[in-house]
Amino acid sequence: MIDSLVLALRARVRVEEPEAEGLRWAAVALVLRGATVADASLLFIRRAERIGDPWSGHVAFPGGRRDASDATLEETARRETSEELSLDLGTDARLIGVLDDLRPGSAALPSIAVRPYVYALTREVALVPNKEVHSAFWLPLFELRDPARSAEHVFERAGARLRFPAYLWGEDVVWGMTERIVTQLLSVLFAP
Repeated sequence: MIDSLVLALRARVRVEEPEAEGLRWAAVALVLRGATVADASLLFIRRAERIGDPWSGHVAFPGGRRDASDATLEETARRETSEELSLDLGTDARLIGVLDDLRPGSAALPSIAVRPYVYALTREVALVPNKEVHSAFWLPLFELRDPARSAEHVFERAGARLRFPAYLWGEDVVWGMTERIVTQLLSVLFAP
């Protein structure tokens, strides 16, 4: 599975967000474990509830905003993953590719672009969430492909009911930018 994903990621033309004045950058890490598609799982976090955080309590990937000290966005993904989960991607995983840059679909959210980096674990690790992370969990890829896991998430903002595609996993809802990244990964991994 990992080798076929590496080839698929290298073969595609990646969409890059152009630099723009006022645009801030972030990076996330999609961490896969398992040797085959049948047993592969993807790492998610549930963000801690925090006042003023527009993504408070959401299911997401480890990651965050680029610091001035980060030489690259990949460094941002690695640093944030280490801070949030004590997972050292440089030691415990290998970078296998990069997905398309994405921006939030809502003008009400900050002007930010996110670059998703895809990693494969090279050994089992213990995840230790920090204060920004409520919990971490692995979701099997075959579950994400199950049509029964697809749903519509209704979100209310400023009196408006907004509808978003989503994946359901128990009480967790994968929606918004995280859903868009998952859908992109699945389309690359399971392309005809």
